[in-house]
Amino acid sequence: EEEEQNRDNKTNAILSMAFMIIGLVLIVYMTLRYSKFMLPRPATEHGVETDNLLWINFGVIGIVFFATQIALYWFAYKYRYDKNRRAYFYPDNHKLELIWTVVPTIVLAALIITGLNSWNKITQSNHTDGMKVQVYGYQFNWIARYAGKDNTLGASNYKLITDDNGLGVDYRDKASADDIMTTGNEMRLPVGVPIDMEFNSRDVIHSAYFPHLRVQMNCVPGMTTKFYFKPTITTAEMRKITGDPNFDYVLLCNKICGVAHYTMKMKLVIETPEEFQAWIKTQKPVMETATGTASNETASQKKSVASL
Repeated sequence: EEEEQNRDNKTNAILSMAFMIIGLVLIVYMTLRYSKFMLPRPATEHGVETDNLLWINFGVIGIVFFATQIALYWFAYKYRYDKNRRAYFYPDNHKLELIWTVVPTIVLAALIITGLNSWNKITQSNHTDGMKVQVYGYQFNWIARYAGKDNTLGASNYKLITDDNGLGVDYRDKASADDIMTTGNEMRLPVGVPIDMEFNSRDVIHSAYFPHLRVQMNCVPGMTTKFYFKPTITTAEMRKITGDPNFDYVLLCNKICGVAHYTMKMKLVIETPEEFQAWIKTQKPVMETATGTASNETASQKKSVASL
C-alpha cells in the first residue's frame, strides 16, 4: 500500500510538471499565433505612449506569472509526500516579508505614477489649438458636429431636441450658424491636425471608443467630457500597414447601453487636410439640415426656449 501511494504521488507530481510545461508553451504559442488579431499600431501621438505603457505592464505581469507558476509546480513536484521527510517549522522571517512587501510596492507605485502622469498629460493639458468636434451618442447611434470657421460649437439644450434638431442646437447662439452636422453614418478627421473632441449623451451613459486611435471617453447625460488627440495615420496609409484594402477606422460604443448596443457603430475616415476640407464643404450647416429654413426653425424654437 505504501509503495502504491508513493507511485501515485510521483505520477501526480510528474503530471503536474507536464501540465505546467504544456500550459506555458501553449500560452506562448497562442500569444504569437493570434497576435495578428491585435490592434495595429496606434494612429495618434498619445497612442504610442499608452501602447508603450501597456507593453511595460504586460512585461512585468508576464515575468511575475511565469516565475510564480514555475515555482508553484516545481515545489509541488520536489516536495511531494515522503514519509522520511518532515516539514521544517518556519513561523516567520521578517527580512523575507519585508522584501515581498517592499518590492511589489515599488514596482506597482512606479507603474501607477507613470500611468497617472501620462493620463494627466493626455486629458488635463490646456489645449487651445484643437479643431472642435462634438460626438453625440444616443440609443443607438452617433451624431458628429463640427465647429465652423469660428472653431466654436454653438450652445445646445436637450429641451430643444426635435426630429429635425437631433442635437438640440440653440439657433439663437450665433456660434451655431456655421456648425456642421455630418449626414450619413460617417465622420471624418484630418491627419496631423489636433482634435479637441467633446462628448455628450442624450439618454444613458455611452462610451465613445476609437480603438485604433486609442481614444475612449464616457458620454454622460448632462455632462460634457473631452479628449484631445492628433491623428497621425490616414485610412489609406493604415490599409497599407495592415495589408487590408477594406480596413476602416470605427467609432464604437464600449458601454452596454441597451438591447441594440451592438449596432452602435460609426465609420471614421482619416484623410489629408486637403481631402477633409473638400469634404467638409459638401456638408450643410446645422441650421440647414432641418426640414425648414433656419429662420423658420429659429421661430419654432421661440416657444421652446421660453421655458428654459
